[in-house]
Amino acid sequence: MLTWLRHYRREMLAGDIGAGIIVTLMLIPQSMAYALIAGLPPVTGLYASILPPVAYALFGSSMVQSVGPMAITSLMIGSSLATLAPSGSGLSIVLAGQMALLSGVILFLSGVFRLGFVAGFLSRPVMSGFTSGAALLIAEGQIKSLLGGPLAAIHLPSAVIGLTSLLALWLAKNHLVRGLTAAGVAKRVAEMLAKLAPVMVLVAATAAVAVFDLAPAGVQIVGEIPSGLPAIALAVSGEHWRPLLMPSLLIAFMIFLSSQSAAQSLAHRRGERIVSNRELLGLGAANLASGVSGGFAVTGSISRSAVNYAAGANTPLASVVSAGLIVLALLVPTTWISWLPLPALAATIILAVLGMIDLATLQVAWRHDRSDAAALLATTAGVLLLGVEQGVILGVVLSLATVIWRASRPHIAVIGRIPGSEHFRNVERHQVETLPEVLLLRIDADLFFGNVDAVIDHLEHLLKERAAEGRVTRDVALVMSAVSSIDTTGLYVLNEINGSLQEQGIKLHLTEVKGPVMDRLQRSTLLKQRLSGQVFLSTADAFSHFAEQAVQETWSI
Repeated sequence: MLTWLRHYRREMLAGDIGAGIIVTLMLIPQSMAYALIAGLPPVTGLYASILPPVAYALFGSSMVQSVGPMAITSLMIGSSLATLAPSGSGLSIVLAGQMALLSGVILFLSGVFRLGFVAGFLSRPVMSGFTSGAALLIAEGQIKSLLGGPLAAIHLPSAVIGLTSLLALWLAKNHLVRGLTAAGVAKRVAEMLAKLAPVMVLVAATAAVAVFDLAPAGVQIVGEIPSGLPAIALAVSGEHWRPLLMPSLLIAFMIFLSSQSAAQSLAHRRGERIVSNRELLGLGAANLASGVSGGFAVTGSISRSAVNYAAGANTPLASVVSAGLIVLALLVPTTWISWLPLPALAATIILAVLGMIDLATLQVAWRHDRSDAAALLATTAGVLLLGVEQGVILGVVLSLATVIWRASRPHIAVIGRIPGSEHFRNVERHQVETLPEVLLLRIDADLFFGNVDAVIDHLEHLLKERAAEGRVTRDVALVMSAVSSIDTTGLYVLNEINGSLQEQGIKLHLTEVKGPVMDRLQRSTLLKQRLSGQVFLSTADAFSHFAEQAVQETWSI
């Protein structure tokens, strides 16, 4: 806790202050926009950006993570609250804070009990599919605000502001850096200005609304933003604990996965190490702080964290500076924020979330592993057709199902010796030496209840194939160099294989058995009295033994 502060150096201060200012310029419009996605008043987004980053700074392990509202979690909150409270109502604010509290407790306790390993329960392709599906849902939900109404009844002034803002943001994202560098601006400065383009577009749109008095003409604006700081209070609804529990659990899961992804990518660049369990503590504390200060569930933002890093942040003090600047923004008159047009905010949301659609991972998965690509597409479809919560559950199920499916189909190879060496390789991939009456079978997976049937089926198929070719098999050697564990079912199956082969006049041998596996086998009856063959230290020893045995049999004949 506060390790970074004990080692703080004066030369870090300028970078932290500069990054804090730049991130604040992004955070103010983003936090209000994400509050709207959650079906909450815009000011709750500002409230959720004050205490959470300070709480994270106390416990988290990332030096440059920017914690606050994020699009996907906001969508999940809005989806969960839609059936429980009217959008923007006092009850929705209370329930959103209650969900932050529940998520915070779940995350913090997960950190206390060191459950950081759960980050591996959602594969990269499935996470990509969920993110892409959520991005499309968010973008679709903002079209009405962008155009000032449904497609059948577009409000022209609103549509002009929204579409102009969208075009300006797209041009800035794709061409501003190139244009500025061509004009002689340093690349790093140009990239920073491009990141701040949404702020400049929103300022221009707000000025247009104020100058041309477009609000009375029907252009929707943010409206009055109460000045002053949120009260520290524990507002909850006793009758809603149960319906909020499952959504809060799923949101906590997504908070951790999203934040972990952002923190890890930046930690690699900085040569630092992210501690998963400390991340859980930090994120839990941040959500608890948001829940008692009028906010909603928060997480580490990939885009803001990247800007924070690029702007020169050295420690979490940069996020504390951002929190302080938002406090100042709420203490001064907030009339300037109230004129911010919703069509322009919708444009910033749409462009931001469309950038989250991850086609690159789909392309890689399609080329590398079609099952991963199928899981990605299924998760995206699940989010779009079933909803966000069901999409998360589907993603977890698909990730675990993929693991089970792969584990149940272990790679098994018939191997032979590379001529003139003691190396053994797959007969289908290399020119190798084999012995006619010996089957060397390498099992490239642990043996457990989920895959032992596949091992039996493969062995029986090979023996039938050899018999059909008129080849006699006298010895089967299982090469277990890749087997790190054998469960009870696996042990029973080894006994069954041994007995079945013995009835056919075939001896079963084991080679390259790892120490922990051997320790267990030595306590079993398989090695003590049942194994028909031998246990060899290496496959080379077994091959030499079988070769000598064949020579001796030839001489005896």
